[in-house]
Amino acid sequence: MPDSDGIRARDLIRRFSLKRIAAQAGVSRATVDRALHGRGQVHQQTQQRIRQALHELEVLDEHGLAAGQTLHLDLIMAAPQRFSRQVRQALTGELLSLAPFRISPRFHFFEQIETQALIDVILRCHRRGTHGIVLKAPDEPGVTETVNQICAEGTPVLTLVTDLPASRRLHYIGMDNRAAGQTAAYLFDQWLPAETPVVAVNIGSLLFRGEEEREMGFRTGLRARRPGLEVVDIVGGYGLHAETLAATTRVLQQQPDLAAVYNVGGANGAILEAFADARRSLRLLVGHDLDADNRVLLRQERLQAVIDHDLRADMRHACLRLLVARRLMRPEVLDSLPAASPIQVVTPPSLPAGGAPGLQTSDPARAQKQHS
Repeated sequence: MPDSDGIRARDLIRRFSLKRIAAQAGVSRATVDRALHGRGQVHQQTQQRIRQALHELEVLDEHGLAAGQTLHLDLIMAAPQRFSRQVRQALTGELLSLAPFRISPRFHFFEQIETQALIDVILRCHRRGTHGIVLKAPDEPGVTETVNQICAEGTPVLTLVTDLPASRRLHYIGMDNRAAGQTAAYLFDQWLPAETPVVAVNIGSLLFRGEEEREMGFRTGLRARRPGLEVVDIVGGYGLHAETLAATTRVLQQQPDLAAVYNVGGANGAILEAFADARRSLRLLVGHDLDADNRVLLRQERLQAVIDHDLRADMRHACLRLLVARRLMRPEVLDSLPAASPIQVVTPPSLPAGGAPGLQTSDPARAQKQHS
């Protein structure tokens, strides 16, 4: 490790054994020893993995999760940072409730990653020893084949918020994405004037099954409720700001009447920015996930609704399935778990801290008064 980390490293080595750091990082004790004490060459990527492992152990220690039987859970996610942060916080918040078991998470988060590189991460976690993998990944043949391989070799895999239905994954955890899209269609039908000619659905990537299912549910729902309403796609933003801004701007140039968007992924701020740059009014914007950015937009009433689900409940569900798969809990513990995460619709009136999210159906048009 660099010299600037020396004092901190010495403090951490007193708190955590080489064996535990090595298990958390998925490397040998000798490699940890070399990295912490500067004894020989250690690849930069390995050094970074050890630093992350030390940070993960510190977080667990701060939450009183330092004792008990240890199971290593790897979370591998291709997702914007804002959503990955939500998942990290949700899992950390649930770990204490699972005592006496100590589930030690290892996080592998990527905003953008090539499919083969993602497959390599999955295989590396499997080979170095993991008790289970929670995976958010594109539905591509290579990913499915890899999941099938490691499941056959004894590593349970759970898919999170977007499924790999053709794989041998243990279980899908998340909301019913088709129902979520149909929920958005219901809101659009309730809130938009009858003469609305066109709406858009923003899809970060067509490779993620969850986003595709939300889009299909939305189209199906609107077709039934508003058969004459045109739905156009905004594609290729990947939930990232700059990419979503560019994709939305292109569609606005082609659609002079567009004033309502359902965003199945992220980067609502980019959609708002594109409309503002074009000096266009955005009457209705419905998004997903009650993250920090969307909370701000809801408070400002620039975002009219967020379709959300309880990530902490999802993380507990994942951990329980892992414990059952490892025969550390009886299968009956799963009987009370829902087949899919309940869908919540959060609007500005239902946002106050401590309040339970609820469905409000007031007209959101007044929310556009100051932010175009």
